[in-house]
Amino acid sequence: MSAVFVDTNVLVYARDGSERRKQPRAAEWLLRLWQERRGRLSTQVLQEYYVVVTSQLKPGLAPASAREDVRLLQAWQPVAPDLALLESAWDVQDRYRLSFWDAQVVAAAERCGAAYLLTEDLQDGQELGGVRVVNPFVHEPASLD
Repeated sequence: MSAVFVDTNVLVYARDGSERRKQPRAAEWLLRLWQERRGRLSTQVLQEYYVVVTSQLKPGLAPASAREDVRLLQAWQPVAPDLALLESAWDVQDRYRLSFWDAQVVAAAERCGAAYLLTEDLQDGQELGGVRVVNPFVHEPASLD
């Protein structure tokens, strides 16, 4: 089964009780990825997740809880930033006219060999290099079988 790179927004929605429609769907996706050991992400995603859930969610997570989440998600083999990833992100940014931060996510997904990028921030179904964008609030986890 192909790896699925998870963007920050999916992780955040899984913890955001104010999102009554998106929270259960995000949690469903994450559970499936844990069960199948298909989840992937990057250090950037982990950092963004920590900041958002501890300082932007209302109510937010306690730092200790958010840190535990990040520690658990390290099992998903986070892609660490380096100069080669930066160069790849610039290439993605120029090729697809994405924001730099989105380009970094795409470059990290490509680096880890993910076939899919789970996010609502990019166009559903779009092919970016070897990665297909999947909006988790449009598709169910079984759609990747």
